[in-house]
Amino acid sequence: MAKATQEHRTLPNTLHRDFKKNVPGLALLTDITYLPYGRTEMGYLSTILDSSTGEVLAYKVSDRITMSIATETIDALMKQRRVRLHRDAFIHSDQGSHYTSPQYQKLLKQNGLGQSMSRRGNCWDNAQQESFFGHMKDHVKSRSCSSLSDLQQEIDRYIRYYNNHRYQWGLKKMTPVQYRNHLLSAA
Repeated sequence: MAKATQEHRTLPNTLHRDFKKNVPGLALLTDITYLPYGRTEMGYLSTILDSSTGEVLAYKVSDRITMSIATETIDALMKQRRVRLHRDAFIHSDQGSHYTSPQYQKLLKQNGLGQSMSRRGNCWDNAQQESFFGHMKDHVKSRSCSSLSDLQQEIDRYIRYYNNHRYQWGLKKMTPVQYRNHLLSAA
């Protein structure tokens, strides 16, 4: 166990809460949250948000919180074609075991992604991601879902709504997709 723990590495916080880089595809935020469903089941959602636009670029729903939820979210990010990632793109996360693992860090390097981590125990360093989960949980009634498939459909519906139809004051009263397009046209 001690050897496995030694292999996990934390990395410096290079984001420094500077969420509004105004460059889509540069600073990406990630985290995992839980969503109870059915009578006693638990689902988990891993997301990657573009910090400049708030757009959800990739996500994975699972009934287990294993390493694969984090790595499959990165795989989904690399397969998406909506946003071209910046050549200096990096993923910012907390210091959870998924993100400090050698497997995850190797996957980021293989995909040309840098990595940044919040300071230990400081949720404000990833506040935009935490805020997304809070708003999502106000809208997604996970307890009313009877299966993981139902939960997946509910999350799919919410993320489509959030990216394409949810206007936000912090984005000049645009949706995340509209704001991304606005930033790209201004560049």
